Amino acid sequence: MMGSAEEKRIEDEVSYLIWLAERVRSAADEAESFKVDCGEVGKLVDRLSVKLRTLVRFTTSVQSLYERPIRRVLSEVLKNLERALTLVRKCKRQSILRRVVRITSATDFRKVFNLLDASVGDMKWLMGVLDTENNGTASGIFLSLPPIASNDPIISWVWSYIASVQMGQLTDRIEAANNLASLAQDNDRNKKITVEEGGVPPLLKLLKENSWTEAQIAAANALFVLANEQERVRSIVEEMGVPIVVQVLGDSPMKVQIPVAKLVARMAKHDPVAQEDFARENVIRPLVTLLSFETFVDDSRTPLGKQSIHSIVQINKEMEKNSSTSRNYSYRPSYSNLHMEGSSRGGNYRKERENEKPEVKIQLKINGAEALWMLAKGSVLNSRRITETKGLLCLAKLVEKEQGELQYNCLMTIMEITAAAESNSDLRRAAFKTNSPAAKAVIDQLLRVIKELDSPPLQIPAIKSIGSLARTFPARETRVIGPLVTQLGNKDQEVAVEAAIALQKFASPDNFLRMDHSKSIIEFNGVPTLMRLLRGGERTQLHGVVLLCYLAINAGDNEALEQARVFTALEGADRTVVAQHPDLKELVSKAIYHLNLYHTGVHPQRQSFAL
Repeated sequence: MMGSAEEKRIEDEVSYLIWLAERVRSAADEAESFKVDCGEVGKLVDRLSVKLRTLVRFTTSVQSLYERPIRRVLSEVLKNLERALTLVRKCKRQSILRRVVRITSATDFRKVFNLLDASVGDMKWLMGVLDTENNGTASGIFLSLPPIASNDPIISWVWSYIASVQMGQLTDRIEAANNLASLAQDNDRNKKITVEEGGVPPLLKLLKENSWTEAQIAAANALFVLANEQERVRSIVEEMGVPIVVQVLGDSPMKVQIPVAKLVARMAKHDPVAQEDFARENVIRPLVTLLSFETFVDDSRTPLGKQSIHSIVQINKEMEKNSSTSRNYSYRPSYSNLHMEGSSRGGNYRKERENEKPEVKIQLKINGAEALWMLAKGSVLNSRRITETKGLLCLAKLVEKEQGELQYNCLMTIMEITAAAESNSDLRRAAFKTNSPAAKAVIDQLLRVIKELDSPPLQIPAIKSIGSLARTFPARETRVIGPLVTQLGNKDQEVAVEAAIALQKFASPDNFLRMDHSKSIIEFNGVPTLMRLLRGGERTQLHGVVLLCYLAINAGDNEALEQARVFTALEGADRTVVAQHPDLKELVSKAIYHLNLYHTGVHPQRQSFAL
C-alpha cells in the first residue's frame, strides 16, 4: 500500500502504481479460471501502464507541477488496481476448499472492468489537462468531464483552470484566471473548492507577472472574488500573499493598482490578521501616495491652498516628532515626495499615470480610500500610521474637492480614525492637536459637509467624527456645536439621532469641559429642537432624553430649560423611556433633582433625591 499522498513524491507514487500494474498483469497471465476475463483485465491494465509511464516521464521534466488532480486520480487508480489484483489472484489453481470459500463470478469481473475503464478515462483526462503530449507547450484550456468527477463536474473545471493558471502559456493563464473568477462568482461553494484545490498559489504567482498588465489584473480580480470570507482570506495570507499584494500595489500601472487596492480593502475587511499584516508590510504608504496623486495641486482659491505652505512646514515638524517617538512606524516623507515619490515604487509608471484617463485615476482613488478605510477600521495602530503620513491632509482635500463614492470613502476613513482617537488618548493628542493644520483641515471639511450637504450618507460619518473628537475641542471652539444643534432638527431621523449622540459626547461626564459645552448647546437654541426630537421613535426619544439629562445636570440653572418645560418632559420620560431602559433611571432622577434645585415652582417631592 502507498503511504499518505502528501508524504510521497508524485514520481514515487506513479512508480509504485506501475509496479502494481505489472503484478496484476502477471497474475492475469497465470489465471487458470476465467481466462478470457482475466485477459481483458490484463489489456485494461496495460493501457493504464502506458499512461502511468507517460505521466512519470512528464512529472520529472516539469518544474511547476499542479499536483492536486494527479494525487486524486492516482488514489483512485491505486484502489482499482488493488481490487483487480485481488480478483485475478482468485483465478489461480487452488484446492477445492479454497475455491468454495473464494467464489468468483462474472459480475465481479464486470465491476472491475468498469473500475479499470474509469481509471483509464481519468488518466486520459489527466494527460489532456497536463498536456503531456506537448510537454505543456500547447495553447488552450483542456475542458472535459473525467469519470472521477462525474458526480461533481465543477471540480474538474476548477482543476483544469488551476492547471492552466499554473502551467499554461501566459495567454491561457490569463483566460483561466478570468474563468476561475467567473466560476467562483457563482456561489461560495465554488470559491471554497477553488481554494481547497490549491488555486491561491498560482494566482499569486500570476499576480507577480509584471511583464503583462492583463495577467496581473486577471489574478487580482480572481483573488478578490475568493476573498469574501475570513477563512479564504487567511488562505491567501498563509501563502505569503500580503507581501506580494503590497509589492504589486507599489510598483504597477494604475490599471493594475485599481483591482489590487480593491483586494487590499476586501482582505482587510474580512480578516484582522490580514489587516495587521498589511500594516506591517507598510501598505499605508503606497495607498496614501496613490490618493495624493494630483490632489495637492497649487490652488490658491481653496482654503487648503491658502494655508498650504504654512501647513506643510508645521506638518513636517509634527511628522519628525511623531516618527522619532513611534516605535512601530518609521516613514517620514516630505510633502513633495508624498505626491511625487516613485523612485523606489511606481516611479517607472509616473508618466503613464499622468496620461491616464480621468475615470481611471478616480477609480484608483476610490479603491485606495476604501482600502485605508478598512485598514483603519477598529485599529488604533493603523489609524496612527495613517496620521503619521500626510493621510489626514490628503483625506481632507479629497472630501473638499471630490463627490460621490470617493468623498464617501474618505469620510468613512476619517470616521474610523476619529473613532480610534476617541478610544486612545495618545492618538487623540498626537493627531488632533488644536494647532495641527491637518486636524484643522479635517474639521473644516467635516463641518462643511454637515452644514452644506443635504446627504445623510455623508452627513452621518461627518457627525460621528465630530462627536468622536468632542474631548479635543476647547470651550471657545463653539463653531462645532452650532452645526450639530442644527442637525437635531434634520428631517432624516438617523441624522438627528447621530447629532444627539455626538452632542452627548460634548456634555457627558467624560468631557472635562462639559459645563461650557452644555451652555453652548443651549445658547445655540438646542433645547427647543431637542424637545421636538422627543416626539420621534424609541431610539430618537432615548438619545434625546440622555442629552436633555446631561444639559439639566450641567446647566440646570439656565432659564431656557425652564421655559422649554424640560422638567415636565423628563418626568414623562421617567415613566416611559425609563420603563424600557431601566439603566437610565439614575440619570433621569439626577437631572430632575438639578432642575428642582435651581428652579422654583416645580414638584418639591423630588427634592428628597440624594446625589
